[in-house]
Amino acid sequence: MQTLKKFFGTKTAAAFLTGMLLVVAVTFAVNLHGLPHLSWAEEAGQGETTGTLPGLSPDTIPDIVSSVSPAVVRIDTTEQINTRELHPFFNDPFFQHFFGDQFQTPSRSRVSTGLGSGFIVSADGYILTNEHVVSSADTIEVTLSGRNEPYPAKKIGADHDLDLAVLKIDAENLPTIPLGNSDSIRVGDWVIAIGNPYGLDHTVTVGVISAKGRPVNMRDRNYKNLLQTDASINPGNSGGPLLNLKGEVVGINTAINADAQGIGFAIPSSTVQSVINDLINKGSVDHPWLGVYLQTINSEIAQYLGLEDQNGALIAQVANGSPAEKAGLKRGDVVVEYNGNKITNPNELTDLVSETPVGSQVEIRFIRGGENKTVTATIEAK
Repeated sequence: MQTLKKFFGTKTAAAFLTGMLLVVAVTFAVNLHGLPHLSWAEEAGQGETTGTLPGLSPDTIPDIVSSVSPAVVRIDTTEQINTRELHPFFNDPFFQHFFGDQFQTPSRSRVSTGLGSGFIVSADGYILTNEHVVSSADTIEVTLSGRNEPYPAKKIGADHDLDLAVLKIDAENLPTIPLGNSDSIRVGDWVIAIGNPYGLDHTVTVGVISAKGRPVNMRDRNYKNLLQTDASINPGNSGGPLLNLKGEVVGINTAINADAQGIGFAIPSSTVQSVINDLINKGSVDHPWLGVYLQTINSEIAQYLGLEDQNGALIAQVANGSPAEKAGLKRGDVVVEYNGNKITNPNELTDLVSETPVGSQVEIRFIRGGENKTVTATIEAK
């Protein structure tokens, strides 16, 4: 203020400061007015904050968690790993060539442990989880909510491609969680994830369905139809339930994107519904198989084959003894229709075959040498 008086005089300095305060006040009011309404903000006349999500009562999520948590389990696994190592002094290609492995150290055994989640689907002890949680386990233990002693568990059925497994423990009258309909869930719907991330039992996170039908490749698995959610999913959550606001399982938490935040994936419950009986009763799932390796048609291939466009799936190879071979399909054929469904790319044909019941007869229309041909193939189990 003294500096302003020096340059502008007392009245001018006071007017300048008054104007600046007015601008700041107006700017703050505008910014405050532009803030979105927060559900936890105190409403006029309410006198308290609730901490609830938009459109939900204060007790919705706590009630769901309280209801289903007893059926969410922790899964601990152990695996014996035997290793043999070359003595460091002879870790040289020259010595290996002449002396072979006679200088290897004795076989060493170590125990590898794993952690995952799961949930009870029947009162007599059947538990659903991810196949990758128990795939290489020598021992499996299941710990129920509120119980200190784990149950030894047996793997009843598993499928690598679907990444699903069913375990069985010797217990009765257990709490269960029902499977819901993932086909009816919408992008933006609220979901709840429960699991044991990093060994922290029964951790609850909340988010929404971010997308449906996501294809995700991870190591040796190619997931085709995952739910994407921003509910936090971390190591140890695998196999746990993703729930809708009815307390039904709409997904099995499976994977996270390590390079991003707020991106997790779950196997839809509709996939589970179609195979769970086979996993329990047969121990495996029959995958429909046509027996062809496919290639995308580009402009060069279309021109070489004399095709009118790039639609269709080019057969690059036919497996020996496969349904395709038995039906007469050959390398170089272009499949353009499968059981009345137009085929524009290999993925469409692959998806249609995967949805065909084993034993079904299907009509396949294809182009060979510029001519349209049709064959009937019987889909077999892979």
